[in-house]
Amino acid sequence: MFGVVAENLRRSTVHVRGGGSGVLWRPDLIVTNAHVARHDRYVVDLWDGRKLDAAVVKRDARRDLALLEMAMTDAPPARVGDSSALRPGQIVVAVGNPLGFIGALSTGVVHAQNRRWIQADIRLAPGNSGGPLADAEGRVVGINTMIAGGLAYAIPVSAVAAFVEQEPRAALGVVLQPVREGLLILEVEPNSPAAHASLLQGDLLVGFDSPDALQDAIDSCEVLMLRFLRGGRRQVREVAVRLRAQAA
Repeated sequence: MFGVVAENLRRSTVHVRGGGSGVLWRPDLIVTNAHVARHDRYVVDLWDGRKLDAAVVKRDARRDLALLEMAMTDAPPARVGDSSALRPGQIVVAVGNPLGFIGALSTGVVHAQNRRWIQADIRLAPGNSGGPLADAEGRVVGINTMIAGGLAYAIPVSAVAAFVEQEPRAALGVVLQPVREGLLILEVEPNSPAAHASLLQGDLLVGFDSPDALQDAIDSCEVLMLRFLRGGRRQVREVAVRLRAQAA
């Protein structure tokens, strides 16, 4: 049974060179993780050995999702399932490209799920990121993202679908962690508005208590004045950030 499921999943899974895996959402669109698609252009390998150029057309570091566009192909897109129907104990399957193995299969069971995450007892490795998590019928229910505490975490396919259909929004291009004093920058995407404004990893944005509050401010203007602390110093700095849509 899993042999057929795995073969069908492999046909709709791509290898993103230098990054990880991706899911063929449509014959010309690939969904993967934002941390897999850090640059603007990639070469992707299809299941049958074809190599195609792909460009990032949308990226959301906060949700860790990215959308790549390539030439229209006859490759079969993934069958999409219902992530909200998952229950603890349900069997799930992951396909990816870990450690140089193309189309490797892992199986496990769902531990828990909510609107943000599917948590599963399934073995993943570097190279699985961006690949599909599917139910026992081979329907994609999530995008594999990370391992924490020995468990795999995947983004539910309902959130992925909303991301794909959403119009591109302006973005700062940072990964943030809320802390007591504001929002700590954990990562700055290359060639992003934050990078052009010389914001750095470790800078602390003040005046916002959540990433959503920052996004509301970003959505309301073209140039955003940000106040931040750097290097543990208490002197508040200001920087003007010229924003652009998330399409890279």
